[in-house]
Amino acid sequence: MRTVPVGDRGLLVELASGEEAQALHAELLRRRAAGLLSVREIVPAARTVLLDGLDDLERLAAELTAADVPAAPPHARDVVELPVRYDGPDLADVAAHWRVPEHEVARIHAATEFTVAFCGFAPGFGYLTGLPPQHEVPRRTTPRTSVPAGAVALAGPYTGVYPRSSPGGWQLIGTTDAVLWDHARVPAALLSPGARVRFVPVGDA
Repeated sequence: MRTVPVGDRGLLVELASGEEAQALHAELLRRRAAGLLSVREIVPAARTVLLDGLDDLERLAAELTAADVPAAPPHARDVVELPVRYDGPDLADVAAHWRVPEHEVARIHAATEFTVAFCGFAPGFGYLTGLPPQHEVPRRTTPRTSVPAGAVALAGPYTGVYPRSSPGGWQLIGTTDAVLWDHARVPAALLSPGARVRFVPVGDA
């Protein structure tokens, strides 16, 4: 673990893995909820956690450097279920990479409980972890100039759902009608870091 000051009241914590970042994020949220940490924002990423608006930057940096971060506690939050049609144009390519039939890609993906590790790229886009390492897939060699909203996609260790139409290089395996981002909704994002997610097949999937 390494800490890097960011401005006068910010701290970037660098960790060795995504699992450590998720565990630290959970621990910092616990401390804030218990009144043990005064901070305005806690923002997780792939292997970092950014804290902004700290009251005592130096003390927390020393504590985090010296302390072991406990494992993330069992998730108590309800599972967010996303209906999905496994009809993506890259389904056959993913099946070939996994060396399974196409219907097995749908079965494996739908049987997995995912966790939102962090959010980014676009408002409402969550990076979901949960698939085992043997099911990681590379990004497309040539990104698409336009991926439709609701596309369920894979890249590396992550699953994601495009909240709006945008360019993208992820492998598209399905489609959902769930609204990932709605500025009129509170909260606007359907998914947030730490959320548990399951994909529920619909239609002919």
